[in-house]
Amino acid sequence: MTSTARYEVAQLDTLDPTRCPCGWSRRAFADPAESKASVHLVEILEDARTHYHKTLTETYVVLEGEGYLELDGERIPLKPLTTVKIHPGCRHRAVGKLKVLNIVLPVFDPEDEWFD
Repeated sequence: MTSTARYEVAQLDTLDPTRCPCGWSRRAFADPAESKASVHLVEILEDARTHYHKTLTETYVVLEGEGYLELDGERIPLKPLTTVKIHPGCRHRAVGKLKVLNIVLPVFDPEDEWFD
């Protein structure tokens, strides 16, 4: 008898980091054929670039550090456990030395990163 697990486990801190507009991201559950959402552990760098997504919704949960998010030109202060939902089309970037958990719906698509 074959059983199929109805769960997946990822150890975010052991995944290979990928450069992103915000800094470095470790992405779990990023296969669009198998997942409806992806989860990223993001280390924000000081050179984070303003960008937006046409279809992705991102939810940031600050784990460490303080700073702010620029959201369509407005500054939102960040500290641990601040949670911000970023809708498609919102130009954004994080500023400060931060570690963020980012939940992305649908699964992250690198083709959906846009810059002005």
